[in-house]
Amino acid sequence: MKVDFHLHLEEGPYSPRWLQRTLESLAAMKGSSEQIHTLSWMQESFRLLERRIAGGAFTTEWLDLYLEQAKKRGLHTVGIVDHLYRFTKYKAYYEKHMVLDDTWIGRLQREWLDQVCMADSDDFVRCIQLHKEKWRHEGIELRLGIEADYFPGCELELSRILAEQPYDYVIGSVHFVDGWGFDNPATQTYFEQFDLEALYARFFEIVGNAITSRLFDMVAHLDNLKAFNYRPDEQRLLSSYERIADLLIAHDTATEINAGMVYRYPIQEMCPSPAFLAVLAAKGVLFTTSTDAHFPEDLGGYTDQQLELLKQAGIRDIVTFHNRQRSRHGLE
Repeated sequence: MKVDFHLHLEEGPYSPRWLQRTLESLAAMKGSSEQIHTLSWMQESFRLLERRIAGGAFTTEWLDLYLEQAKKRGLHTVGIVDHLYRFTKYKAYYEKHMVLDDTWIGRLQREWLDQVCMADSDDFVRCIQLHKEKWRHEGIELRLGIEADYFPGCELELSRILAEQPYDYVIGSVHFVDGWGFDNPATQTYFEQFDLEALYARFFEIVGNAITSRLFDMVAHLDNLKAFNYRPDEQRLLSSYERIADLLIAHDTATEINAGMVYRYPIQEMCPSPAFLAVLAAKGVLFTTSTDAHFPEDLGGYTDQQLELLKQAGIRDIVTFHNRQRSRHGLE
């Protein structure tokens, strides 16, 4: 069974690169009757882009592109999430836990948060819920999720936040180490001030706390700290890999094989790495598959490869979620 359980409808900041990437996506999905790179082609393309910007991401027109791609890829179930930091209602949660002081990194992260925190959670939830029946009629199950950042000490506040909407599943993720957003390209030089083994030890401590919090149905991209190729010899990380695997089993929490870093970050490697995957598989950790797509044409793009990797690792089934309940499905 083919599923993609971690993808997004939109992501800021709203830069010229965002415009270009959105235009490319519309062109890839909708095509054109005009000759490429002619003035008439450009005019048609910008009409599409203008409509997309005016309508936003939570529209039938934009969601239909994901449905079209899901059908092309032969997917059975698709889970769409948004980052919690996208929603203005929860901005204070991030302000409490991020470094937003008057240092260079604090100023940069304040600017980033102001740029990406633009959406209404009710609009997102309503959009996905309203389209579930349409997708089912087209032969695909659509699930509503949320990707929530875990910060040390956030448990009580985050549990209240997660109870506010009827999510089918909740993804826990770690994008911050002690308030620093390490996967932001603008802050990647910050890696150079750390001893990498100590940094990874702290990162995996936070990931472990996210697992033991029991707030999440699955914890995402378990080794995304590697995004910009700052990673010590993996042999020195194996004990951390073992500990994370043991915690996932002990707390009955799933994870994913996530393709986002293959095509969006310099590391160009799945999460988890092959070595990490082998440890998790040997322990019997439960997996789902995800592309971490942020545009419709990326949906399902690596699913076949991921299923093969899971089979090679000895994994025989994957999991999906509905109404916070987990189901297992054979890979064959």
